[in-house]
Amino acid sequence: MDTPPSTTASGDITRQRPVTPGIVISALIVPATAALGVVSSYYVQVIHGDWIDRQQAACRHMPFPKTEHVAGWAGLALGLSAVVVCVLLARRLRRRHGVRLWDTWPGLLALISVSINVPAILLELFMVWAMQTPDGSGSVLGDCG
Repeated sequence: MDTPPSTTASGDITRQRPVTPGIVISALIVPATAALGVVSSYYVQVIHGDWIDRQQAACRHMPFPKTEHVAGWAGLALGLSAVVVCVLLARRLRRRHGVRLWDTWPGLLALISVSINVPAILLELFMVWAMQTPDGSGSVLGDCG
């Protein structure tokens, strides 16, 4: 049974701060996907370093690892999805409850996470660009003679 909103002395209707389990889960998805995006972009460098080391150990050029492409694009997708989830959460809070994103603690957590995630998205874009750009010097195989 729904209870009517309470009124103040001036007659304004006060609204309760909506903190439902769905909003909390949505807000916690934002920092999780942002962190996974950064980890995935870092993993691109790990894969690339291992690929260079294997080429030098084998003294021959090896095919480019496809997992590097998957990790690079996944990092960018995760970083951008954190922003999308935050925007959808803000729209839901505004439409259903009439409050701004920063008026609830889950919304504030999502907003802070997204604002920290903006430089990470730039890093993820750079990682995808660096991964797609051909290396002009090629891999140095060392002394294979």
